[in-house]
Amino acid sequence: MGGHLLLPSLLLSLPLTRGWTVSNCLVTEGSQLPLFSRFFLVCPLDSSLPFLAACNLVTNLTQALEVVPQSVEGLCLSGSISVLPRDAFSSFPGLKVLGLSLHLTQLLPGALRGLGQLQKLSFITRPKGGLLFIPSDAFDDLRSLQHLAFLGPCLDRNLSVRLPPSVRQLAVKYSCLQNVGVLADIFPDLVRGPSSGDVWTLDTLDLSHNSLLKMASPGTLHGLEVGTLHLDHTKMEAAAVVGLGLQRLDELSVTYTDTAELPAEAIAHFELQKLNLGSKQIRPIAPEALASCHSLKSLGLQRSGLTELPPGFLAAMPRLQRLNLANNQLRSAMLCMNESGAVSGLRALGLSNNKLHTLSPATFSCLPHLQELLLQGNQLVCLEGQVFQGLWRLETLNMDSNPLGALSEGWLAPLPALTTLNLLDTHMVLSPSWDFQGLESLRNLRLQFPSGPSGVTLSLPTRLTSLELHAVSGMKPWKLFPNAFPLLQTLTLKGWGLQLEAGNISEIFPALGQLSLLGSSLEALCSQDTSSFFLWQLPRLRSLSVSGDGHSPRPCCITGLPSLRELNLKALQSRARPRPVRLEELVGELPSLEVLHLSQTGLETLSAAAFQGLGNLQVLVLDWEKGLVLDDSLQEHSPQMPQYLYILTSSLACQCANAWVGPWLERSPRTYIHIVSRQLCQPEAGGGSKSPLFPFLWSHCPKTLGLELFLGSSTLLFLLVCLPLLQEARNSWILYLQALFRAWLQGLRGQRGQRGEGKRFLYDVFVSHCRQDQGWVVQELLPTLEGCPPAGWGLHLCLPERDFEPGKDIADNVADSMAASRVTLCVLSHQALHTPRCRLELRLATSLLLAAPHPPVLLLVFLERISRHQLPRYHRLAWLLRRGDYCMWPQEDERKDNFWAWLGSRLGQPRLGEGPAPTR
Repeated sequence: MGGHLLLPSLLLSLPLTRGWTVSNCLVTEGSQLPLFSRFFLVCPLDSSLPFLAACNLVTNLTQALEVVPQSVEGLCLSGSISVLPRDAFSSFPGLKVLGLSLHLTQLLPGALRGLGQLQKLSFITRPKGGLLFIPSDAFDDLRSLQHLAFLGPCLDRNLSVRLPPSVRQLAVKYSCLQNVGVLADIFPDLVRGPSSGDVWTLDTLDLSHNSLLKMASPGTLHGLEVGTLHLDHTKMEAAAVVGLGLQRLDELSVTYTDTAELPAEAIAHFELQKLNLGSKQIRPIAPEALASCHSLKSLGLQRSGLTELPPGFLAAMPRLQRLNLANNQLRSAMLCMNESGAVSGLRALGLSNNKLHTLSPATFSCLPHLQELLLQGNQLVCLEGQVFQGLWRLETLNMDSNPLGALSEGWLAPLPALTTLNLLDTHMVLSPSWDFQGLESLRNLRLQFPSGPSGVTLSLPTRLTSLELHAVSGMKPWKLFPNAFPLLQTLTLKGWGLQLEAGNISEIFPALGQLSLLGSSLEALCSQDTSSFFLWQLPRLRSLSVSGDGHSPRPCCITGLPSLRELNLKALQSRARPRPVRLEELVGELPSLEVLHLSQTGLETLSAAAFQGLGNLQVLVLDWEKGLVLDDSLQEHSPQMPQYLYILTSSLACQCANAWVGPWLERSPRTYIHIVSRQLCQPEAGGGSKSPLFPFLWSHCPKTLGLELFLGSSTLLFLLVCLPLLQEARNSWILYLQALFRAWLQGLRGQRGQRGEGKRFLYDVFVSHCRQDQGWVVQELLPTLEGCPPAGWGLHLCLPERDFEPGKDIADNVADSMAASRVTLCVLSHQALHTPRCRLELRLATSLLLAAPHPPVLLLVFLERISRHQLPRYHRLAWLLRRGDYCMWPQEDERKDNFWAWLGSRLGQPRLGEGPAPTR
């Protein structure tokens, strides 16, 4: 997916003092429309448009449009407005698609003025939703309008509404229309022709889903030329179309109507090229009806209750190219029964979801031009070797959902032009009698792993561009042959059924750009040993979609893919043991990522730390996530946030941690933030009505005291307010200030007393750690640092649990011990950062590093990966961490020597005393 930069015109149209946040509107670029398609179902918009907006719950049109960027080219409005005012959209001259689901009853004159570039206009209400009055000149300014649709409103009382000459598609659906002749009264241009006097031509006239439509006054549409007429889901009969007076009709669709037989008269009268008839038990097709079908190029008889086809069915339609017989009761597909040897020009044949058990060798013998054959959803068990004989032009074959078992040798050999093959959900048994040899043109393959002995190699065509493999639960992985697929661009794996060597994956799939992992346990993906999974060996991968099976015990971190631009993570949460996760646990270093979509992952916290490795992220979508907390670190990170942040079908936690979000939405300098659904808070457990989230948090959560409060308060009031805070903060910042002052004072005294002499220390190293990490300190650190040479280094360590003076204040102990140690070594983990004493020691050590007369040496050892944003005093530690005074404790034994070498070099600096650097 290419880059999607913000349109310059959009930047100019937005106020500089606020963000993109648009109340009750979803704004998106057209290229991202597939991510939000369900929010545009009311009035589907075109994804080719660069900028779109959908607004709901509109009650005041002027107020709703004030906040919509004027550069949108597609706009969908839904709400409860009844009257469309004059110049309603004068601020949107570039609008090309407009959908109005507003329960309108009236358009005022000039309501659509200024929309000279509008190409598609839709009026949408509930079915038979009431009368809509339209002025005769309502559409005069719409000189570019091509598609006009009325979906729901009743137009019966409108007269002489002028249509723009550019209209080519007209739809009147779900309305109270009873007679087709009413259209001529509403839109007289249809029968009079445009102002130039020429005959009017419509590419499409859609009158479907009018449940009351059953009449057609003779000659009511005299002279009108129509490409396609839709009468589906009406009470019309196809034969009635003949009397409408249409000058031309190419395609007729009458599914779910009262038409119970092949409309031979209509076919012959218009010389129809396409007919779609079905969804009703039709009578047996008579030979005289077939005789009228010689003009048909496409025939759809799906869901027609057919049990057999009449003799000479294809011979009667010599021009037929597409035939759809899906969802019938056919037990035999004998289309080629003529003895003359005549062939048909049929190119596409649909026989899906019938009751076919077997296919005789002569089934398709008269179809040499067939290019597409759909046989999915039948009961085919075996295929004879000659079934596909003669189909040398066949390109697409779908055998999905058939209980295929016995396959004859070389059953695919007669299909040299085959490019797409679907063999999902079958019961194939792997044997040497069938393979894909000779299918040099095959490019797209969908295959369920055949059942068979474990360890068998699956031989596939080498020039595939798309491959989908489904694994059966509990099966052992298969090996792939050959060892290289140079053209494969798309790979989909459902379940985990492949055995791949990680070392040469980039050679096996050198061109792979899109990967989908569906319903996998994802154990390999979650492995800390990234070399064991082939994903990390795909540097050209651009799109990755991962859907879990609900059994992953921990989140998967996707990282290290330099070319990845789109990432979709879904259902990664364990259903048995759900746990909240942070975004940084799911996504790591992905420098090219542009679109990130998370759904049902258990995400709970979103902080600035998550975006450190996502420098190019433009769109973040959080879908179906509950209880989200947006960390206030996002305020400072706001200029680096993605351009678009969507929280869809998700809820923010009703916690004071989210209190800052409301004001932030109003002043975000760059990011458009959209939160779907009304966020509510319950004031009291079990009682009271729910209140809107942000006003509730703003009124119930404590606010930070401003500077004016400090200046305007008296000293007494200040002390009374601060006294309880001082009491509760005893173990945090008060202790920190006390310890810092004592350490600074002791350092100052030592400086005055020794006058340049080398300072003597009681300890070599002060070790700061939490109780949970004590095992690592005792088992790993102590034996090496305090052990006797040559095995150990012979240093004297100060451990809080062992060497702190009993009964002495903790702040005094910390300050005295640090001042008496040459080096302060902080052992950091997530548990340590949540321990008050460890936070005190880390803050004191970093402050002394900058402020003490004799700055001590501070070393950091990380037992697990921790973001810099989680460290206290980040603005100070940022300077420290660039000096290399930190190291990660490795889990691999072979890398531990490097860790001890680093620690020995840091403890062996000249300022630490005489003697050589200790060695392990």
